[in-house]
Amino acid sequence: MLQIGPETPADEQAIEALLRAAFAHHPHSNQTEHLLVDTLRAAGALSLSLVARDDAGLAGYAGFSPVTVDGADCGCHAMAPLAVSPDRQGHGIGRQLVEAGLASLASRGAQACVVVGDPVWYRQSGFVPAHGLLLEGIPKEFLLVRSLDQTLPTGRLGFHPAFAICA
Repeated sequence: MLQIGPETPADEQAIEALLRAAFAHHPHSNQTEHLLVDTLRAAGALSLSLVARDDAGLAGYAGFSPVTVDGADCGCHAMAPLAVSPDRQGHGIGRQLVEAGLASLASRGAQACVVVGDPVWYRQSGFVPAHGLLLEGIPKEFLLVRSLDQTLPTGRLGFHPAFAICA
């Protein structure tokens, strides 16, 4: 049975291995997602860091970090990275991680969550095009948002400096 919960220090090596494997052949990755997580973790900039595990071990990971809108903290978070072990993809693990993460953020009073990714996949989890948000260098069709409090933020997004690793 799949269990989703916060990462522990004992999970760090398994998370790195999972991220390396999950993004090894991804066409829009430069394979630095594990470095992003390490840097966010070291900076204390992970709002939420979830793992999915079962009897076979670590099956998935989702990291969430705060973002600013027009330079201000407004309770918005980015989900990045989201990864599922290649041999476990297509079994709903990613979707369960997304829903668990969004529920946790909402319970903490978060306003919204943004993601840069496949619009078809993320729309299935309630994400919509982020028409009111700007993120330099990202095509609009790949920037998506999901409201957690019935409002949608507008303005220029700012991510933690660690995201420069993935640029």
